[in-house]
Amino acid sequence: MIRKNKVISWVMLLVWMGIIFFMSNQTGEVSGNQSDLVIKIFEFLGIRLDSYFGELATFIIRKASHFTEYLILFLLLYRVNCLYMGKRNAKLYTLLGVLLYAGSDEIHQYFIPGRAMAFKDVIIDISGGGMAMILTWIYENVKSNKES
Repeated sequence: MIRKNKVISWVMLLVWMGIIFFMSNQTGEVSGNQSDLVIKIFEFLGIRLDSYFGELATFIIRKASHFTEYLILFLLLYRVNCLYMGKRNAKLYTLLGVLLYAGSDEIHQYFIPGRAMAFKDVIIDISGGGMAMILTWIYENVKSNKES
């Protein structure tokens, strides 16, 4: 059973890293179209982001995507790291892993037409990882208090 959990954890992590890589490998035009699609989905749901934020709507969608991608990456990487070390070390190594992957992702984007390498995106990415770290800490503390 433990071996099965390890395999599942590793597969989920690697698939998610692949998804991030695939999304970063899209040209600037394709990436922009994906952001527009998200805005249209919100519009279909009755939320007109353009009327609230104007031109900033696409920017907000793009940065929220960065934040969310790396929040999820933290959770998946943390799950894998917990298989091999204590939770405190796992959190630190996971945050470092998120930082390294975010940095390598921005370097990757530098070579994609219509995309750019942006330090601010690494900050947003690591913020998503940091939020996930805070959420896991809260969850683990609430869980241990309930068990006491």
